[in-house]
Amino acid sequence: MNIKVVGLALLLPLTGFAEVFPALIPEEKPETPVSVAVARLYEQWNPHEDRANELYSNFKYTPLQGLETAPNISRRDPSKVLLIDGVYHVWYTGRKSAGIPAGKQATDTIPSFDWDLCDLWHATSSNGWNWVEDDKPAVTRLAKPQYGWRSISTTDVLIWKGKYYLYYQGFNEIPGLDSGDRAAVTVAEADSPFGPWKPLGKVVIDFGAVGDWDSNAIHDPYPIVYKGKIYIYYKGSPQKGGGNGTIVRAQGVAIAEHPLGPFKKSQLNPVLNSGHETCMFPFKGGVAAIVSLDGAEKNTVQFAPDGINFEVASLIQLPPVAPGPFCPDAFAGNGDGRGITWGLCHIMDKESGNNNSILARFDCDLSLEVDRQYFKRNNLRFDDGTYFQKSTMLPGNLKKQIQGEGQ
Repeated sequence: MNIKVVGLALLLPLTGFAEVFPALIPEEKPETPVSVAVARLYEQWNPHEDRANELYSNFKYTPLQGLETAPNISRRDPSKVLLIDGVYHVWYTGRKSAGIPAGKQATDTIPSFDWDLCDLWHATSSNGWNWVEDDKPAVTRLAKPQYGWRSISTTDVLIWKGKYYLYYQGFNEIPGLDSGDRAAVTVAEADSPFGPWKPLGKVVIDFGAVGDWDSNAIHDPYPIVYKGKIYIYYKGSPQKGGGNGTIVRAQGVAIAEHPLGPFKKSQLNPVLNSGHETCMFPFKGGVAAIVSLDGAEKNTVQFAPDGINFEVASLIQLPPVAPGPFCPDAFAGNGDGRGITWGLCHIMDKESGNNNSILARFDCDLSLEVDRQYFKRNNLRFDDGTYFQKSTMLPGNLKKQIQGEGQ
């Protein structure tokens, strides 16, 4: 077949189907007039869609082996996964309580919510699929009134000059009640991933001033090394649950030259306007982020060439909740981030009424090291088990209301 190139459009002989622009999409935008929507393919997205987008992936999930479940046991919010001397390590929020979460009926032994009365636990694996949990917590709550006496949760890990640091949020009151989830960031340190861990009992990233976007919550501390400094990304909110025009969830960054600070918050905070949990990883010369659950830009992967100014790079479906990726170069700081292919996340068990969580593995292709086209597929479809689960079905009272409206 003879192909004649005219400008950037492809003109083919008439054969019942003229394979011309935009049926065939060149990599460069044509000089001829195009619609605003087609222009966006070139100016905002990728003309070859998700197939050619390094920062697009779908996500697949696998149950973990070795971490038993029980009504009063919960595991959630895993850290980044580290590979040290051939062994994979992860730290996470663990709760082994006397009863299931009871909301306002919480006591000294019964939690209010899934992240109440928690400690930090540690597990290891030889392959990333089968895990063994330590027989006691890595970090235990300090005695009252020391910081985090009620609960400690949502940890992430940093290696700096041969030493290990766990950052986490500390609660000095029952979480989720009168003042919401008011907690700031504290830290523990150790000389080995196996501990012993020494909780320092002091705040290293504190609340913003009254009225600031992060005045009520400094959650989900997530450290990486970037440009020779420690960047800790975190989630903030101005008040319990948002409302009255306030932002519900956003994410900022605090930067220091030493693991214990002082940490200086970016003047451009929040650097992400959405997202319920933090998940960042070095990518090329910048930083990428998985943004999920909350906000106008939820369910996206974003990229900031300077670690601060993020732009949406792709739209994703069913992203991992509270992802802790295996990120070998999280602390390299070499300006050549290679991305991620797997990690751990949590799945909440709301169907049983226990309100507990389990850890699971996710796999993806947000990496420059592999080319797994399976993960570049879009137009994902889900089965009836997804659509007809309790949390996605129409509630009976709302169904009656709609029927009463004649709709």
